[in-house]
Amino acid sequence: MKIYWNKENNSKNLIGQRVKELRTERQLSQKALAEQLQLAGYEFSDLTVLRIEQGTRFVPDYEVVALAEYFQVSCEYLLGVKNEK
Repeated sequence: MKIYWNKENNSKNLIGQRVKELRTERQLSQKALAEQLQLAGYEFSDLTVLRIEQGTRFVPDYEVVALAEYFQVSCEYLLGVKNEK
C-alpha cells in the first residue's frame, strides 16, 4: 500500500480540496455533512470532515467511496484524476 503525503503542502490526502468545494457548493456545514454520512451508515464526525479538508488526515478507500456516493461524483473526480464530476 502506498500512503500519500504531499510534502510541499503537507497534505495527507488527495481529496480534501474537492470535498470542501462539493460541500460548500451544497451549502453544507462540516457538521451537516458528517450527519448526512452518519445517516447513510458511515462513521464521520465534523472533526473528520475538517481534517480531510485540511489534509491532516489520511482517507481510507472506503471513505473515498462513501464521499463519492454521497456527492454523486466518481472516485476519480475526488482523487483529481478526472475533472468532470
